[in-house]
Parts: sequence; C-alpha cells; structure tokens
Amino acid sequence: MDTVKGKINTQTGDPTDKGNKASSVKTKILFFARARDLTGLTEMPLEVSSGSSVQDCLNDLVARFPSLEEIRGCMVLALNEEYTTESAILKDRDELAIIPPISGG
Repeated sequence: MDTVKGKINTQTGDPTDKGNKASSVKTKILFFARARDLTGLTEMPLEVSSGSSVQDCLNDLVARFPSLEEIRGCMVLALNEEYTTESAILKDRDELAIIPPISGG
C-alpha cells in the first residue's frame, strides 16, 4: 500500500533535500462504520507535516474524501486508542481512529 501524502510531500526525490524526513510524521488512519462506507477503506497510511494537529489531518482527509464532511461534525476521534480532540498534535506512528455516531437499540 502506498503512503498517502499530507500537505507537505516529504519524498520529493530531491537528494539535496536532506532535512525533510524530520519534518513529517507517519500516521495510520482507521475508518469505522459510516466512515469506512464513505471512504471505501478500513485503514490507510497518511504522512503529514510535523506539528500537525488532528484537525489538520481531518482537513486533509476531507479534501481527499469530500463525503466525510457528512459526518465530520458528529464523529468521535481516538488517538492511540484513547479519545481525543481535534487540537491534539500528531506524533510519528500515531494511530487515529475515526468513529462515526452509531445507533442501535
């Protein structure tokens, strides 16, 4: 599976661009329920700029999958299996789960 790039493409192929790897973080995005239906994916790798927040990551994901906007206002987020907010800062190898509202009886 190819890595999906965020706002900054850190693999430009330019050998003179030596500091780039330190300026990005690799994360794994997990999609559950309706989010999985809207993206067609259960998970995907995503590389974003160092210092990016969960909100920045979600902005990138909505740009790639505009249908996610449908659930953006009511989804629950988990960072490394703990509930989080959009202001949390992502670190290398973090796992971000997007959990839409689930109804049932």
